[in-house]
Amino acid sequence: MMKARLKGIGMTSQRTRNRLVQRLAGEGIRNQAVLDAMREIPRHIFVDEALASRAYEDTALPIGFGQTLSQPYIVARMTEALLRDGPLRRVLEIGTGSGYQAAILACLVPEVYTVERIGSLSRRARRRFRELGIGNVRLRHCDGKMGWPEQAPFDGIIATAAPHQIPQSLLEQLALDGRLIIPVGGEGLQKLLLITRTHEAYEQEILEPVSFVPMLAGDS
Repeated sequence: MMKARLKGIGMTSQRTRNRLVQRLAGEGIRNQAVLDAMREIPRHIFVDEALASRAYEDTALPIGFGQTLSQPYIVARMTEALLRDGPLRRVLEIGTGSGYQAAILACLVPEVYTVERIGSLSRRARRRFRELGIGNVRLRHCDGKMGWPEQAPFDGIIATAAPHQIPQSLLEQLALDGRLIIPVGGEGLQKLLLITRTHEAYEQEILEPVSFVPMLAGDS
């Protein structure tokens, strides 16, 4: 029963995932390893069963608590940008949410660390990682703006919620030449940024306009 759920049928089948990957490639995603990860991870198990039939549409979906599962294109775009200059060993995700982005990263990065401020989402994600047999993700329930300083520095950091300004704590947890992918700005005014830490400064590149839930302080 478990294997059947992971494999999917009809609108959650492998064939449907393959069509999604073809669309992503047509929309400009070029990294084959990222496309393979999107093909491998069953997105339908990261949403409620009532929404499973919509899991492979290129749209964001609600996961409760005012949070969303990002549209597949954005997940692929952010992952591809993070890996643009070569493979990374240790990556931190801010905002575990459903766990889908971390599961994609787990296919591509040896060590994935992810933090989530909402305890119920954190526990659900942990169960999904176990169900998928993902063993290289470490999860923590805490205020995402603080990152995970005990495990720093990270080769890459990816944020799935938007602060009005980049938290200094996240910049400080980047390794030299490390990359931070983060949406920044208020509702309707957000930009996806790529920040690279150099010897002299933090270099910034605007990737594209986006729309994410706000990054909030505290945990619950």
